[in-house]
Amino acid sequence: MRALVLDGFGDEDAFSLREVPMPVAGPGEVRIRVHAIGINPLETKIRRGWMAEVMPITFPAVIGSELAGVVDSVGDGVAGFEVGDRVAGFAATGSYAEYALSRVDAVALVPANLSLEDAVTIPTGAETTRRAIAPLRIAAGETVVVNGAAGGVGSMAVQLLVADGVTVIGTAGEANHEYLRSLGAVPVAYGDGVVERIRAAAPQGVDAVFDVAGQGFIPAAIELVGGPDRIITISDFTAPGLGVAVAAGDPTRLTADGFADALDLAAQGVLSTPIAATFAFAALPDAHRLSEGGHLRGKIVVQGL
Repeated sequence: MRALVLDGFGDEDAFSLREVPMPVAGPGEVRIRVHAIGINPLETKIRRGWMAEVMPITFPAVIGSELAGVVDSVGDGVAGFEVGDRVAGFAATGSYAEYALSRVDAVALVPANLSLEDAVTIPTGAETTRRAIAPLRIAAGETVVVNGAAGGVGSMAVQLLVADGVTVIGTAGEANHEYLRSLGAVPVAYGDGVVERIRAAAPQGVDAVFDVAGQGFIPAAIELVGGPDRIITISDFTAPGLGVAVAAGDPTRLTADGFADALDLAAQGVLSTPIAATFAFAALPDAHRLSEGGHLRGKIVVQGL
C-alpha cells in the first residue's frame, strides 16, 4: 500500500509518498480503508521532533491518528464490526496511509446520514475536550474561557460546554466572531488587552480556562481565574512551570467512549465541526503548512487515496 512516510524530523517536505507493507489485523483490531484523515496540530509538532521526548517514534514512520473509512478486514475476537462498516476514530498504525489498523475500542460506527469527511472532524475534538476539561469540574452556570475557540477542538469545546449550560467566552480572530456567536459563545479578540476585553465580556468573573491555542495565553488565564488550579492546556507545554496542568492523554489508549455519541449528535445536526480546508492525499504537506499557520475555523481534512 502507499503511505506518506517520515525518514526523520523536518519541515513539511520531510514526507515521501511510497509503498509500505500492508498491515494485517490482529486480535481485537480492524483494518480500515482510509477515506478521510483529520489533521491535528500535534502532528506538526511530532513531525518537527518537538514531541520526541514524550512521544518517541522510530523511523521510517507513518504518523497520523484521526481517520474515517470502511472496515476491510477484522481480526480474531472482533465483535460489533463487519467488513463494509463505515467507521471513524483513531488509528493504531498511522492514518497517513491507504490502510490503517485500529483497536476496536478506538473506533465507532458512522451514522448513515453523516459523510466520512464530516465524521473525521469529530473524534479528536470531542475526546480531547471531554478528557481535558474533566479535572476542571465545570458546572452549569459557570463561565469558562476557551482560548482558540474557532478551531476543531475549540469549536467542539464551545458546543459541548454551551449544551451543558455553561457561559463560554471564546477567543478568536475577528473574522471568526460571528461564527462563535452562532455556536453560543461570546467572542473576544486575541492580542494585547485580552484580559480587559474578557473581563468586560464576563463581569461576573471567569471560573475556568481551557487553553487550546497556546500562544502565551497562560499568564492571562491565571490573572483571569486568580490562580492556576482551574486552568487546563493542551498546547502549551511550558505551562507546568506556572503551575498549570497539561492534558496530555496517552495516544495509544484513546477510546471511542469520548466521541461515539458525538457522531450521533453530528448526524442529528446538534454538533458540527466546519471543514477549514480539504486537501488531496499527495498535498498533505500543504495541510501541515496551513495547520501551523493557526487561526483556522474548524478542521483540516485530507482525502484518502
